[in-house]
Amino acid sequence: MNNAIAVASVVIKELYRRKDFYVLFVLTAVITLLMGSLNFFNDDKVVRYLKEICLLLIWISMLAIAVGTSARQIPAERENRTIFPLLAKPITRGQLIAGKFLGCWLACGLALMMFYGFFGVISVSREHQWAVASYLEAFWLHWWMLAVVVAMTLLGSVVFAAPSSNATICLVVIVGILLLGRHLNKVALQMTEPMSTVVYSVYFAIPHLELFDVRSLIVHNWAPINLLVCSGATLYAAGYATFFLVATWMVFRHRPLA
Repeated sequence: MNNAIAVASVVIKELYRRKDFYVLFVLTAVITLLMGSLNFFNDDKVVRYLKEICLLLIWISMLAIAVGTSARQIPAERENRTIFPLLAKPITRGQLIAGKFLGCWLACGLALMMFYGFFGVISVSREHQWAVASYLEAFWLHWWMLAVVVAMTLLGSVVFAAPSSNATICLVVIVGILLLGRHLNKVALQMTEPMSTVVYSVYFAIPHLELFDVRSLIVHNWAPINLLVCSGATLYAAGYATFFLVATWMVFRHRPLA
């Protein structure tokens, strides 16, 4: 466990030293601060529209950070030849995968905390008493959704040859799940066998990341969701993240390092 934590700390330091993260973070933070602080004539419709745009920017930024960071972890170690002394510490391949995942996920959590912090401080003061709880739930579920994204991208990093192709494919799959995943069961009803069964199987097999999108709680000032539902969603994300990490380890342990 100590080896995995040591690898995770290196991943976090590496992320916060990269210029692309700061460009993306500063751009989103500035836009979020400006748009979140606007309140034209106290019009609730305008405020909700601006809040929705701000939260969409946060989601896009975090997907870019999570996928971009995770996609280059294993390939960068191979390219720089640092994976050989790293595994000679000794660190097992399983500990390396766990450390890379933990580092990327915690780094995403720190960035996400700052994003929601910027947006929440300027918005929560004029909202309902349960606004803080809604923000916390939105942050928590978003972070666990990123756990699935990071684990999925790490799996892609040991399957695909280049980080660019891995990041592109993962982003296409993730965006497809977010936009179309919830509708696959309806599509299956309109298809004939055996394609209907195939589409149904895909519907039940994929991780439904859209379940973690609770931006409506913040946009419309709704009450927080039930804690049991939130806990169930957390276990759901943990299960899929574990599945992808185990799959990553099983593929990586049989792959030559050179």
